[in-house]
Amino acid sequence: MVEEARQAPSAVERALRENRSEVELLGTFLRRHPPPFALTVARGSSDHAALFGKYLIEGRLGLVCSSVLPSVYTVYGQRLSVLRALLIAVSQSGQSPDLVEVTRQARRDGALTLALVNQVDSPLAQAAEVVLPLWAGPEKAVAATKSYLAALATLVQVVAAWTEDRELKEALEKLPEALHRALEVDWQAGLELLLAAENGLVVGRGYAFAVAHELALKLKETCAFHAEALSGAELLHGPVALVEPDFPLLALVPRDKPFPGMLELLEALRGKGGHLLVVSTEAEALALAHTPLPLPGRLHPVLDPILAAQAFYPFAAQLAVARGLDPDAPRHLTKVTRTR
Repeated sequence: MVEEARQAPSAVERALRENRSEVELLGTFLRRHPPPFALTVARGSSDHAALFGKYLIEGRLGLVCSSVLPSVYTVYGQRLSVLRALLIAVSQSGQSPDLVEVTRQARRDGALTLALVNQVDSPLAQAAEVVLPLWAGPEKAVAATKSYLAALATLVQVVAAWTEDRELKEALEKLPEALHRALEVDWQAGLELLLAAENGLVVGRGYAFAVAHELALKLKETCAFHAEALSGAELLHGPVALVEPDFPLLALVPRDKPFPGMLELLEALRGKGGHLLVVSTEAEALALAHTPLPLPGRLHPVLDPILAAQAFYPFAAQLAVARGLDPDAPRHLTKVTRTR
């Protein structure tokens, strides 16, 4: 897991380079033939990447984007009206029958189907009309790392081309180097608290909330630590009742539009007994932490949460080992999961 996480910057760099021409063509097509709405279909870490894509499409384009419920197709046998829609399927293996069936039927019913997939000879790649390889290379660890980060970068690349956002394109070129820097952070201070805990919350808003889902999953699958992702806007509406002394609250706080509200949330939480572990580039946010987890300097509001995921992967592996677990062999899990 650690080795593959350290390969992620190179994988992202290759994906951005190799897909550039195809992505620019796709962006031109989408501007000339704008879809009425977008859909995503994915499972596991790939579904968390798809949620990131939802924030991109809705936040940067103002276009409705929804996650497909695969069982509507595969269990209930229902067909959806998707004519001219954009369907984005995200998968590492491209082998899950439900994802393949949704993509196949959506293409048949008139959607433009786009697959972001690491295995380009997979059934999913064959089912989609447009394929963007993730170029992550073999990924042997059960917990996806580099393929997830490559999927995020590719989604950003697609939306940057679609919107002709020069600032975002320029920031994206700097992402691989920023990911290298994120690998060098020292988060040792966070291990002791999480070593003794069994439950916690991962909190963020916007793009950071999408990434919070991935961090919570990694804590579950590699560390046997029950973590759930929550929007910072939802925490005080009921879940805050879970907070007790030393209850871990891992907060992702990039410099983005939700930043002022997240600072207010951190200030409110400090008096409720929980333990704040704050991931941020910003001194104001880190000063409110019981355990600050700093990131290198900011890159772009869309991209900074990706750096948090990159920094977190080796940390999660360390935590798993400290808890007496093998992060490369989580119990009950295999690399490829086929759902119907």
